[in-house]
Parts: sequence; C-alpha cells; structure tokens
Amino acid sequence: MQSDNPQPVQQAEIFRALGDPTRLGLLSRLTSGEASISELSEGAKMTRQAVTKHLRVLERAGLVHAERLGRECVYRIDPRPLDHGRAFFEQFSGHWERALSRLKAMVESIPE
Repeated sequence: MQSDNPQPVQQAEIFRALGDPTRLGLLSRLTSGEASISELSEGAKMTRQAVTKHLRVLERAGLVHAERLGRECVYRIDPRPLDHGRAFFEQFSGHWERALSRLKAMVESIPE
C-alpha cells in the first residue's frame, strides 16, 4: 500500500516505472478501466509473459493493483502515486516561479 508521502526511494521507483514506453502504454490502456492480462496483451508486440513482467514493475511502484478473478488477473490504476509525482514537480514549478518573479522585480527596478 502507498503511503501518503512517499520517501525518495519510493518516488524513484514510481519515476523508474513511468520511464518505460511500454509501461506508459499499459497505463494508458488502463485509463479506460480495468483490464486482464489477456486484454492488455491483445495487439501487443510482445508475449503475455513480457506484459506480465511490465505489470509487475507497475504494481511494485504502486501504480496498478491486481485482483484475481477466477483464472484471470485484472489490473486497475491507482492514481495516488501519480498525484505524488505531480506534487513533486509542482514543488519545482513553484520554486522557479518565485525565482522568476524575483528576477522580474529586480529587472523592473533598474532605472532606464
């Protein structure tokens, strides 16, 4: 289970999982709802085992959760880690906005 404020190691795991185009594609497919490995493998240019491997990475990062339904495993997105990632980048965004505001004020205070 994801904590409310992930530690740097947890954040790195989230960004590492998101850094692969295949995993991003799987997440994208899951945005329309839950899907089984069979459904996620349809049309993929990789084996079902490779899809499973990528899903395990996403699951370790807390980005997806699996639930066994009979013989199938159904995956769904957990948006909390994505929210943590967004908050992480917003910290930097706020820093740069403040720095640019100070620079603007300094430039505007220089007499012409």
